[in-house]
Amino acid sequence: MPDLGSLAAVVLVAEIVDASAPAKQNITVLTTPEIESYTPYTNHASTAYCTPAETFAWNCGRPCDANPSFRPVASGGDGGDVQFWFVGYDAALDTVIAAHQGTDAAKIIPLLTDGDLFLVELDPDLYPVSNTSIRVHEGFRDAQAKTAKEILSAVGQSMSKYDTKSVTLVGHSLGAAIALLDSVYLPLWLPTGTTFKTITYGLPRVGNHEFADYVDTNVNLIHIGNKRDPIPTLPPKVLHFAQPFGEVHIQDSGDWVACPGQDNPSKECIVGDVPSFLDSDTTNHPGPYNGIMMGCR
Repeated sequence: MPDLGSLAAVVLVAEIVDASAPAKQNITVLTTPEIESYTPYTNHASTAYCTPAETFAWNCGRPCDANPSFRPVASGGDGGDVQFWFVGYDAALDTVIAAHQGTDAAKIIPLLTDGDLFLVELDPDLYPVSNTSIRVHEGFRDAQAKTAKEILSAVGQSMSKYDTKSVTLVGHSLGAAIALLDSVYLPLWLPTGTTFKTITYGLPRVGNHEFADYVDTNVNLIHIGNKRDPIPTLPPKVLHFAQPFGEVHIQDSGDWVACPGQDNPSKECIVGDVPSFLDSDTTNHPGPYNGIMMGCR
């Protein structure tokens, strides 16, 4: 476990560096139907915490029961070195779902503060992109690479089996970071005309500004942060990390608001609401997200 005092100091420095940034405008409150529209994806992200045997049989209790029209195609991971994952087709949503297991706050904070937070290049064999200035978190890059080809194969198989061109990536915490990297990776290899959507929860910052700009241009992303969860504010901006567009922030009041721009500094959004680690609450990390807690049970 890291020295939380040192971590707080780093985040406080980041706050001072960014204090002059103007607040973005046009923050909007989501309606109840808009909030409810995320519920099936929230349950899929929660289900990713279940074992591969449970998700492949689609027999994991509450989170599986919440999406009864889902048809699993593949699952894997060991929950330790490789995060659990599953891929299949959700008939009610008419999309292939690829979901990755996350971590609890006590486990992800060390990953966000140890040597793996260095910004490194994408693997050119997995990501044949022309923008060579893109850099991403080394630990997240390595975690995504462990399952990249299996996910690609399973998504392609699901698309063929169920005759769909729609793919949705979901995940929470570390699983959110892997899902975002999948969102950059899969379109480079799947057929033209495939449509993609990415919905994540408790997403940490994954890469530099060039990466965030690439995501803004190429990925249909929504990343939902809960109240005073510190994870979406880490690694700190002072280390040249940035969050892309698509933030939805669940406020202490329970309102969900859409926050435009990258790292919107308004107090209605997570960067302004959690200006330092001392203002955060890691118990908000697993939820609730409209009443749903992340986890298999």
